[in-house]
Amino acid sequence: MAARPLAPPPFAPVLGVTSSLSGKAWRWRGGNMELGDEAGPVGLDRSILDQLLLTRGVAEHDLARHAAPTLREFLPDPSTFRDMDAAAERLAAAVVGGETVTIYGDYDVDGATSAALLVELLRQLGLEAGYYIPDRLLEGYGPSGEALVKLAEDGSQLIVTVDCGAMAHEALGMAKAAGVDVIVVDHHKCAAELPPALALVNPNRLDESDLGAAHGHLAAVGVAFLLGIALVRTLRAQGWFADGRREPDLMGLLDLVALGTVADVAALHGLNRAFVAQGLKVLARRGRIGMAALIDASRLTRAPQCSDLGFALGPRINAGGRIGESTLGVRLLTTTDPEEARAIAAQLSQLNEERRQIEAAVQEAAEAQLAGQHNMAVQVLAGHGWHPGVIGIVAGRIKEKTGKPAVVIALDESQGKGSGRSISGVDLGAAIIAAREAGLLVAGGGHAMAAGLTIEPARLADFAGFLDERLARDVERARAGAAMLLDLALAPGGLTPTLVETLEAAGPYGVGWPAPRVAVGPVRIVKADLVGKDHVRVVASGPDGKSFKAIAFRAAETELGQTLLHRHQGRRFHLAGRARIDDWGSRPAAELQLEDAAFAD
Repeated sequence: MAARPLAPPPFAPVLGVTSSLSGKAWRWRGGNMELGDEAGPVGLDRSILDQLLLTRGVAEHDLARHAAPTLREFLPDPSTFRDMDAAAERLAAAVVGGETVTIYGDYDVDGATSAALLVELLRQLGLEAGYYIPDRLLEGYGPSGEALVKLAEDGSQLIVTVDCGAMAHEALGMAKAAGVDVIVVDHHKCAAELPPALALVNPNRLDESDLGAAHGHLAAVGVAFLLGIALVRTLRAQGWFADGRREPDLMGLLDLVALGTVADVAALHGLNRAFVAQGLKVLARRGRIGMAALIDASRLTRAPQCSDLGFALGPRINAGGRIGESTLGVRLLTTTDPEEARAIAAQLSQLNEERRQIEAAVQEAAEAQLAGQHNMAVQVLAGHGWHPGVIGIVAGRIKEKTGKPAVVIALDESQGKGSGRSISGVDLGAAIIAAREAGLLVAGGGHAMAAGLTIEPARLADFAGFLDERLARDVERARAGAAMLLDLALAPGGLTPTLVETLEAAGPYGVGWPAPRVAVGPVRIVKADLVGKDHVRVVASGPDGKSFKAIAFRAAETELGQTLLHRHQGRRFHLAGRARIDDWGSRPAAELQLEDAAFAD
């Protein structure tokens, strides 16, 4: 049956659902597409793809470029960004002069991939750079003045900070006094006054040009890749490659760019989407020894998909910085020794399992505090003994559970280390910077969706009140507009592998480029049971006898989970979620990653 893109009223409920089991109205993301039992011929597939692109903000004349995103179509001139040319020229001088260079990275995936990218690029250019990754617990986030000075004393002539440094005024001042040049490559929000770096490349500088600021959604690894392009171009202009030196394989670095971009939850539109689409192709070739070992340790038996970067590969790299040794990620991604790669990947997998256990304990303790904060616009949760390495993950879980921004703070005797996650439409990073400027925080910064901070325990109540007052209106507005946005509605027989492949063609998906959500029904629940600790698995069947599987993750204690498990008898439902391929059986089948449901009668 053909898709029927219509022009419904902008707030018309899909399938008449005004309040689902999660309390949301179901609305079309854009144009209405109602399918029948079959996905249809190629022409229909094309119309579905076009519709998905249109509802993600693509202009009709630009569909072809976005249907298959490439760097050629989306890559800006690196010289667009402030200080880019100065940074490239200083790095080129270091390459030509054989200087001692150190890459100073953050301990998360974006920091690790950014550092690995520059180390690998300089290695291909004949310069073996060192790297320094601070310890999360002992040194905290961002460049330490003491560490920068020590690197200078040990012989570093140039230090490049990646994924950190935009707000490190004191530390960079100490480095300048020690006589070492520092280039900052970052993407976090900046204050009006910039730190004393030789060059600061960051699309989120307040004085950035409009063309540069348009790429403020880049992760640090994306900015580092642009610096790599500028460096190679500068060396080419200087004749560095004229005597037979081989130019580096910039495209071969895109596996690092894809991993860092997705793991840092950067918006996947425009250039970022091209980075990830092309980076996945590089990942599939398994050319990087450390990345191949990481894929194997993650037990992936197929080429990695975008979701694998965020849920399988990224968490393992992160585990080293969160609860293990902070350098493990960079070591893995830059090693040329297969045995070392396998050993590090296995160690990271073990650390990731330990991280899961620690995270569960902290999340339970944090959720116990929610009852006392139900009137607050931002959930600020703090506890002694909480591991600082998992508070960002827990903040994300709390945000998903409550639908509000969340800040989770690990306290010790003298201070608290906090991490926050926000909801769409609420700029938490700007609020954290404002709280720091108001004297409520020792340190703090971030971007719209994520932020970090250091606070004195005595200021917790004042800080929570500040966030509540500053963000209450934004949170209320964002929550009032919350709805379950759907792209397709179909009968059970229409949920097929062919349809899933068509939907995937508009990917990769992520923040800012949401994966398609479909409504399937009406159906009856044939079977419902628990999987693992709190996942709900169901088998649903339509009036024509066509059945499919669905699973709702971490839903056992929710209204959705309880209804499906215990109150589905005699009722018909519409189910909503993301279609995906279940390849466990002898033949691939389509199933639903269930997010919501509504009574159909």
